[in-house]
Amino acid sequence: MPEGDTVYLTARTLDSALHGAILTRCDIRVPAYATVDLTGHRVHEVVSRGKHLLIRVGEASIHSHLKMEGSWHLYRHGTRWRRPAHQARAILATADWVAVGFELGILEVLPIPREAEELGYLGPDLLGADWDATEALSRLEEQPHRTIAVALADQRNLAGLGNEYVNELCFLRGVLPTRSVGEVADLPGMIDLAHRLIHANKDRSERITTGNARRGMQAWVFSRDGQPCRRCGTRVQKGRLGRNELELRDTYWCPRCQS
Repeated sequence: MPEGDTVYLTARTLDSALHGAILTRCDIRVPAYATVDLTGHRVHEVVSRGKHLLIRVGEASIHSHLKMEGSWHLYRHGTRWRRPAHQARAILATADWVAVGFELGILEVLPIPREAEELGYLGPDLLGADWDATEALSRLEEQPHRTIAVALADQRNLAGLGNEYVNELCFLRGVLPTRSVGEVADLPGMIDLAHRLIHANKDRSERITTGNARRGMQAWVFSRDGQPCRRCGTRVQKGRLGRNELELRDTYWCPRCQS
């Protein structure tokens, strides 16, 4: 599931291959930008901002968001793609590499100065050089009656957390995901743990929150409904949270370890 660490690692991988190279092919397969051709322009850098990925080419920024199904792949020329060609939304080639964006939830091409306008609503980036825990705390505290799981996943508060991290954070802090922000005893501690946890995973291909890298052992409660809690043995519960379809998300918790 793409979260901030996934996008960060994707950006770093793409940047290592494309940085400084000249595009020999640019194929944007969404109607609004189908005529955009950045062939001949240099790739300046590839960076992440929360869950957003920005490929800066010439004076343009190719902005994408993976949503649930999206991914970027790198291939050598002539290598067979790992996903069907009809799922490709962007193809960027250099002399050495082909970068393919599959089923991207958002794909647009912007003038670089417009990045700030488009992404200005985002809260502090947990993996950014300008991470500001005080600002993140202030944003969360602005709505004390909001459900903590929904508030943590709101990118306007902290940029980078997704549903998996939110559920794992609530478990690790012993907080029910249905609690309100104002009921969380140590909100700065939860923010600090979020920062440490996502940093611990930013270089990993598979996310680990338990400290155990064995397959099936990486998570405490996420997607483990009906299974025994790794701490106390109580069955992990599952529910749904959110005020509307855009906010609805699955939640997982241990009814004994969380209150």
